[in-house]
Amino acid sequence: MKNFKALIASAALIALAGCSSSSASAYKAGTYTGTAEGHNGDVTVEVTVSDTAITDVKITSQGETAGIADNALNDLPGLIVKANSFEVDTISGCTDTSEAIINAVKAALDQAK
Repeated sequence: MKNFKALIASAALIALAGCSSSSASAYKAGTYTGTAEGHNGDVTVEVTVSDTAITDVKITSQGETAGIADNALNDLPGLIVKANSFEVDTISGCTDTSEAIINAVKAALDQAK
């Protein structure tokens, strides 16, 4: 009987731990700028965040090679917003540009914390 009571008490503690009511914000809402080195120079982004999510990513400056970097420049910002994270896969064929965008977004998000 003693073991049964201990088991019930443990289960209750585990259940309560999963019901945390923390409402901490992930970000300070606003628009932040980040820059990282791309294949042909710096890539600069503006990242807009709410308290809890990445709501927009815009590339504001870049000197990447047209035609080669286009997929990363066009697709990666939307993928980051959709994932609500800079931890997304790079775009094949334009890895340097992808990494620059990801690193620039990370730099912007560091400011937002």
